[in-house]
Amino acid sequence: MGEAKPNNETLLDIFRTMTLLKLHDERFRSLLKSGRVSMPYYSWRGQEAIPAGLTAALRPGDFICTNYRGLHDSLARGVPLRELWAELFGKATGACKGKGGPMHITHPKSGVMVTTGIVGSSMPIANGLALASQISGDGRVTVATFGDGASNIGAFHEALNLASIWKLPVIFLCSNNLYAEHTKFENGTAVERVADRAVAYRMPGVRVDGNDPLVVFAAAEEAIARARGGDGPTLIEAMTFRFFGHVFGDNDAYMDAGEKAAAMEKDPVPAYRQRLLAQGVATEAQLAAIELDIETQINDAEQFALESPLPDPLEVGTDIYAGQPA
Repeated sequence: MGEAKPNNETLLDIFRTMTLLKLHDERFRSLLKSGRVSMPYYSWRGQEAIPAGLTAALRPGDFICTNYRGLHDSLARGVPLRELWAELFGKATGACKGKGGPMHITHPKSGVMVTTGIVGSSMPIANGLALASQISGDGRVTVATFGDGASNIGAFHEALNLASIWKLPVIFLCSNNLYAEHTKFENGTAVERVADRAVAYRMPGVRVDGNDPLVVFAAAEEAIARARGGDGPTLIEAMTFRFFGHVFGDNDAYMDAGEKAAAMEKDPVPAYRQRLLAQGVATEAQLAAIELDIETQINDAEQFALESPLPDPLEVGTDIYAGQPA
């Protein structure tokens, strides 16, 4: 695997994305704890480096298909914060008119083609988008993101097999956070590494440090170049750890306390921040200004969502059929 060397602008863009993901999750969990909002919520805290590194390697026109924990992918790809927050609040001004909620964000302008609550279903959908790109010759690549548990779903194996046969311009990116819902990885997966499954489908399979955004960037850049060049798919397994339970309210008693504490000690966001300072990429004042700007954007999005109207009850019948039913 080649080593990508992003410039300082890209390094700072990655910091912006990681900071946005961290601060957004912290704010939203605070709102849920206060009772100001109620919904299913799947925290990605601890996994910020993966979407940040991936997005830095993608072009604006590329597609992504993500899952119920994929709000971090939507944020990283640039879904407008006001539209995203309004959707989370179920408001008419949301990206999906308030009808998608946190598990079904869609925003084609940002390349977020689907967020699905069906485990593993991001992959066959990504294949369809990649096939369309292959036929049209538009030069796009599509990324399917999923968790380690989804690698045990039939759709994973079917999608990888077909993508390899047709040499589709698609990347399969597994965020292996070591727990599939409430089950430890080794208790539910026969292989030691998800990446090893790639050999069965004659595609490259790489395992990388998912807590280092530059390592993720390098792996993604190589896989994207391969896909865009007509050489077919790649399976990337990015190793990470989620700091909280499967879903908000889950007390994560099934997690090893020492393992969790050790992972939180290595929080990838402050680690990357310190790295930028140590390498002279930015000053403390510059990074603090970025953090303040993101806090301001989140404040604005929260207020916009709170003040936005609920959808008209008649809206329930729209976006269902090609024509509006009588």
